[in-house]
Amino acid sequence: MADAGVNPGPATTLRIVRAHSMPAGSTEVPVAIVGAGACGLTAAIFLREAGIDCALLERDATPQGSTALSSGFVPAAGTRVQHAAGVEDDSPAALAADIHGKARGTAAPHLVGAYTQAIAPALDALQQRHGLAFELLDGFLYPGHHRRRMHALRERTGAALVTALERAATAAGAMLVTRARVVDLWADADDRVLGIGFARPDGRIEHIACRALLLACNGFGGNAAMVRELLPEMREATFAGHAGNDGSAIAWGRELGAALADLGGYQGHGSWAVPQGALITWALMMDGGIQLNARGERFHDETAGYSEASVQVLAQPGGVAWNVFDDRLLALGRRFPDFVAAEAAGAMHDAADAAAVAAIIGCDASRLHATLAATRLAAPFHTIKVTGALFHTQGGLDIDAQCRVLRAADRAPFPNLLAGGGAARGVSGNAVWGYLSGNGLLSAVAGGFIAARTIAGVLARRA
Repeated sequence: MADAGVNPGPATTLRIVRAHSMPAGSTEVPVAIVGAGACGLTAAIFLREAGIDCALLERDATPQGSTALSSGFVPAAGTRVQHAAGVEDDSPAALAADIHGKARGTAAPHLVGAYTQAIAPALDALQQRHGLAFELLDGFLYPGHHRRRMHALRERTGAALVTALERAATAAGAMLVTRARVVDLWADADDRVLGIGFARPDGRIEHIACRALLLACNGFGGNAAMVRELLPEMREATFAGHAGNDGSAIAWGRELGAALADLGGYQGHGSWAVPQGALITWALMMDGGIQLNARGERFHDETAGYSEASVQVLAQPGGVAWNVFDDRLLALGRRFPDFVAAEAAGAMHDAADAAAVAAIIGCDASRLHATLAATRLAAPFHTIKVTGALFHTQGGLDIDAQCRVLRAADRAPFPNLLAGGGAARGVSGNAVWGYLSGNGLLSAVAGGFIAARTIAGVLARRA
């Protein structure tokens, strides 16, 4: 990378730089992608398939982001993996219906349609041509899904997914630039993006000129001021997402005059182990586990969804709850690496009977005995203390079905600016209850796939 100047210190502000051209000595590449999570890496893979060079700018030393902190489960309908597993009654329309059902009709229809159509071809291509060996999760359905459609790698972690995508992208020839925090977005008077400036750890600013820019960087869950402004109900919640979710895409969008949408949508989780700080799989709740508050009471329908459960848990005394399950569900939990790690860290406590559970919680034993008797759970029991957490936001830059960012003033797309993943609006509507399990990775992978096709078309027209 060419050194285009020296900054006296690490950059701390985000800027839109209006100019006719990039600084002399800027590196030139057809496509720049800000963020090497699932969206950015997927886009890079398919850009390289189309013979288009691209540079991925990643602020961390290795790609991680929200993808690495997720469970790595991607919902898709009509894949080869589904067919091989005997699931023949699913379709993009059925997946779209489940998304709309969970969001109560508030999810962006154009994106729901685009993503549900694109996700199966994307996963099939990643598997057949790039070595990502997806498997279909079996044995239970996540809240709101009516078919077995969760795809995951054998490791069952988001870290494994982002590692596999990075390997595929670099093998395909994508240029990955790490420890690169993008701070400047350069654009001309007609809102055509010229390139970006990024800061190195020592404060140097380097520049890349590009013909198209994809913002695949982040949401705003790690920006406390934006959370207070846009998600006041979660202002006191633990943020369990990645620190890179600093709202930079929204900040750039506001300064550019881009439209924003669904800023009240987010993925929470009602099962964040405390004090261990670990995710406890909601599969336990979906297969018969329960949540109790400090009074030993069940306080919500656990099968409604783990995202809205975050708000329910935070509303309980002390903002905590206890997951209670039995040996059958313990065996299920141990199929998930996050659960195994939490158990090893001491999150789980065993209880021989209802009285022992009451002693752990500190509540009335007689009331708890009646509560447990009304469930399918059988002694001995196991408990994990949890709180509600904010994982990642679902609102952001408004985009069309081709992932082109839209202007606020006239709803026209910017000439060569695209967004996907956490930087863009998702398909969860404008509230916590609209999040359907896997919506984040659905938007990221399908969005990256679509963005690559859109960029290929843009570059072809300008050739």
